[in-house]
Amino acid sequence: MVLPPVVVFLIGLVVIILGAELVLRTSTRIANFLGIKPIIIGLTVVSIGTSMPELAVGITAAAEGKGALAIGNIAGTNIMNILFILGLSAAIRALPLHAMSIKLDLPVMIGAAIALTAMAWDGVLQAYEGILLLLAAVVYTVVLIRFSRMESASIKKEYEEEYEHKRIAPVKTTWLWVWNIILLGGGIYLTIIGAEWLVSGAVTIASSLGVSDAIIGLTIVAVGTSAPELVTTVIATIKNDRDVAVGNLIGSSITNVLVILGITCILAPGGIDVSKDILWFDLPLAALVAIICYPVFRSDKQISRTEGAVFVSLYLIYFTSLILFRT
Repeated sequence: MVLPPVVVFLIGLVVIILGAELVLRTSTRIANFLGIKPIIIGLTVVSIGTSMPELAVGITAAAEGKGALAIGNIAGTNIMNILFILGLSAAIRALPLHAMSIKLDLPVMIGAAIALTAMAWDGVLQAYEGILLLLAAVVYTVVLIRFSRMESASIKKEYEEEYEHKRIAPVKTTWLWVWNIILLGGGIYLTIIGAEWLVSGAVTIASSLGVSDAIIGLTIVAVGTSAPELVTTVIATIKNDRDVAVGNLIGSSITNVLVILGITCILAPGGIDVSKDILWFDLPLAALVAIICYPVFRSDKQISRTEGAVFVSLYLIYFTSLILFRT
């Protein structure tokens, strides 16, 4: 029996929610096992896990010659990550920012967005540019780990005091490790499968309305593949796992450009063609959004509820403009 596209979309959304909750729970637990800061887990494991749908969409779109959908998905997802999801989380509860997010992750996010815009300026993203993006991801990960280890003793003490109530007893048996790794893998798998169903239903609906691949990528696919980030971040915010919430979004925005798009460029035969509307509007806008974060993040080292509400309003204006003027 063939299910209607709307039903497929809704089933995918439910599966993504379950997967995102599982990823958050197990990744935070593993961080406690290893004595690793939640911000590091958010920037690495959680951000990569929640970016898996973007990777699946990117590879599929590249293989089918729909480069506009792939690049539109990355641009649309990163704009949504910062303006809507991060803004919504801050509107729910003001988000204090870790020093490492301001000193390292934010500049990398801005640099990645600007570099992507520059690389796409000739209208195509080539395989060698994908390799450069992946190399940058490796360098960033190495620096991230070293930067974390170099934090001052006072910051570490402050962190311990803040998160002491969340720590659990040391692991005494290997089965707990195995079980949590299995659960983490299961959560990531659910997000991927759920995203595939959600995107499949969404694209079928949009295609029937005669919407272009670029707009599908910027709107429905971007919203669909951002569902793991949305659910994971909101849940983390409500549970007061603020470092996971912020780290997940910044990490996902970096991962989307350096890793997801890097792999997509390498696998795309002949590279990825970038449409003029994405090149002249959406990619510069994604870079501008990243740049705007710098003064907002540094002002009082937190994102206030008011700033969060402004971010959400800006995204709604952007999304509305896409629907009214570009479909």
